Amino acid sequence: MKRGYLLLILLALLSGCAVGPDYKRPAVKLPENFRAAPAEATAASLADAPWWDVYRDDTLKYLIRVALEKNYDLRVAATRVEQARAVVAEAQSMFLPALDYDGLGSTGRNEQYGRAVRNRGRRTTEAISSVSAAWEVDMWGRIRRLNEADQAQFFATEEARRGVALSLLSEVATAYFQLLELDAELEIARRTADSFQASLKIFRQRLNGGVASKLETSRAEAALAATAATIPGLERQIAATENQISILLGRAPAAIPRSTTLLEQTMPPEVPAGLPSALLEHRPDIRQAEQLLRAANAEIGVAIAEFLPHIELTGTRGRMSPDFLTLNGATQTWATTGDVSGPLFRGGALVAGYKGAKAARQQARLQYRQTILNALQEVADALCARDKYEEMRVQLALSVVAYRESVKVSSQRYVAGRASYYEVLEAQQELFPAEIALARTQLNQLLAIVQLYKALGGGWPADEKIAVKPARDR
Repeated sequence: MKRGYLLLILLALLSGCAVGPDYKRPAVKLPENFRAAPAEATAASLADAPWWDVYRDDTLKYLIRVALEKNYDLRVAATRVEQARAVVAEAQSMFLPALDYDGLGSTGRNEQYGRAVRNRGRRTTEAISSVSAAWEVDMWGRIRRLNEADQAQFFATEEARRGVALSLLSEVATAYFQLLELDAELEIARRTADSFQASLKIFRQRLNGGVASKLETSRAEAALAATAATIPGLERQIAATENQISILLGRAPAAIPRSTTLLEQTMPPEVPAGLPSALLEHRPDIRQAEQLLRAANAEIGVAIAEFLPHIELTGTRGRMSPDFLTLNGATQTWATTGDVSGPLFRGGALVAGYKGAKAARQQARLQYRQTILNALQEVADALCARDKYEEMRVQLALSVVAYRESVKVSSQRYVAGRASYYEVLEAQQELFPAEIALARTQLNQLLAIVQLYKALGGGWPADEKIAVKPARDR
């Protein structure tokens, strides 16, 4: 009956509530729609589409897959997850009894079990072996709160890894599109240089025929040299961007393949932003901030439990022998003890720890709210950029068409002797920056979609985990 009564007491203690506040997601007032989004908000979001449907360039898909497997930042993030998982397992072990073994053998004079005692100088020989079990009764929920905090930290590292993966997606796509844009700029520069070279040839022919001045050829030579000087700079930027992509892929710097041009890039025709409330589930940084808030909330319960008594049950069973060589006359030993300990005076340390835990929770709550605001800003900026860059592209495309016609007409007029060389050079010099501006605007359009996709937390479906493991070096 005593054992049954003790068991009932233990079960009652184990079923007790954990001290400290239970976690509740903070109420956050979100707008009904994103700024710069269409007037009617829809639940559909670009973030729901996996990256392999958003980025349709086969080469880019290949680069992203390699980066997700080989990128060192992502592999480091994966090792952090493994460390956090080990911490959770360590915390969960506190729910179970701790089993230990102990053995001791000694021989000597004026000693017993390795300790000095007075026994008239007689020589003694002893041996003892035992197995002990110790278990802390989680009466106040201290261990449960510790486990809650560690699990939240583990989930936070999972979200941090997902955030690294989504940033990696954005970085690879951004660098790849920049590479294609630099290719376009290089092609424009070479084509413009060829155009200036053709004009210079005409000017020299007219100079040799005595119908033009040295001024015309000098101006044409200067325009050709100025344009040609941009080509090495563009080639340098192309090499640097290729090196950047190689590092993202976890490789040594090398050339990067391209299967399409900047103008051939396509994106989903519909890029809905969805509802602002979906950010709480899509964005990994918001989910990470919430898990850190959950952990900070659990730490308050741990701090409160430190004020209360700790109850520990210990049991020991073993054998003792007066002769450790033969173990003759060994006798059994056992003991069961209950230990209750608690603080009486700590000089304000426990109060300070409790106040510190509350302040840490307030900090985590503020950071959670700030992370949401930052997410709303990033989405609004990307939506605005997408619309405005499209307006810019339309106008710049019209200007490029007009400048190309101007170059064609001015060249014909000059050959016919009805225009001066100023018209030809001016038209050519105005076409070059216009074409460059159009290419950069087309790049910015693509980058606006990349940034919007990242800002919305896109990459994988919300219910699908990112299967990234810390790869091993071979």
